[in-house]
Amino acid sequence: MASYAAAFDWARRHVHDGRLPTAVLGIATAHGTVALDGFGAGTDATYPLFSISKVLMGITAARAVERGLLTPETPLTTAVPAFGAGRDDVVRLRHLVSHTSGISEPPLDTAATLRTELLTRGCDFAAGTASRYSSLAFEGIAALTEHATSVPWDADTRAWASAIGADGLTLDHTGSIEVVDAAAAGLDMARFRATRAPGAGLLGRAEDLLRVGSELLRIHAGATDGILAPATLHMMLRPLTGDISRLEPYPAQRGQDWGFTFNLRTRAPGLIDRDVYGHGGWAGTEFWVHPSAGVCWVLLTNRAVREGVDADELDNTVVSGR
Repeated sequence: MASYAAAFDWARRHVHDGRLPTAVLGIATAHGTVALDGFGAGTDATYPLFSISKVLMGITAARAVERGLLTPETPLTTAVPAFGAGRDDVVRLRHLVSHTSGISEPPLDTAATLRTELLTRGCDFAAGTASRYSSLAFEGIAALTEHATSVPWDADTRAWASAIGADGLTLDHTGSIEVVDAAAAGLDMARFRATRAPGAGLLGRAEDLLRVGSELLRIHAGATDGILAPATLHMMLRPLTGDISRLEPYPAQRGQDWGFTFNLRTRAPGLIDRDVYGHGGWAGTEFWVHPSAGVCWVLLTNRAVREGVDADELDNTVVSGR
């Protein structure tokens, strides 16, 4: 079995040198967690996951698709009839999950409700013509899944996650690790928490994400009794943004593509293995699955501005098993 010593040395070094306040690093295969350690925090600590929430919300939506309750072509107006007044295009689920909806983005700590923002924000571009990262789009995904299933998005997500032992996912920040520079980085955490954002609001432990990653690897290995059917997972990994323009903050040179909420780093210049998908979060959280290598890894940490920290270095150590 791989030792992963270099990966844990990487995390230990960044905490020791002060570039990261804390770090919990875990690695898993299809058989479960194989390595887990914490530096400055216990391995069972709960962290704000920020945008890793997006792929968890994506799995919830994909489960509705495989049950025949939605398709990627379902218009947002199915669930939110008042959406899009003044737009001459149609925003569909496939646009929302791939950051191609064109909906103008509010700040993460908006004082308005996300449903109000969804209905009142302008249009940056016609749906499907460009890709610009959007957390607000996930309010639309949540609206579609809730309309289709009659279950609140967070309860729906926690239900499938708990079924595989990932029972620590929550919207409750009580007792969680705080982001040390949130205010300095421009985020009002109290207002952010109040949004209960489907695309950024979940918290969890490393073990929760490792269980999700292990389950996905198990499906890749042929399991048919998982949280998703193999064909559904394949759908989620189908590139949806192709060669359309990537607008900031993810321009083309970053080497990513968007699938069904997953960041597909198929052209990432800094990686040993580009057969990888997952997502990162605003305060440095990372969740990545390497199907060919048969491994996934999770990093939980809590600093928005991370000078001198390159997660590609960590990814390469995990894939190499050093």
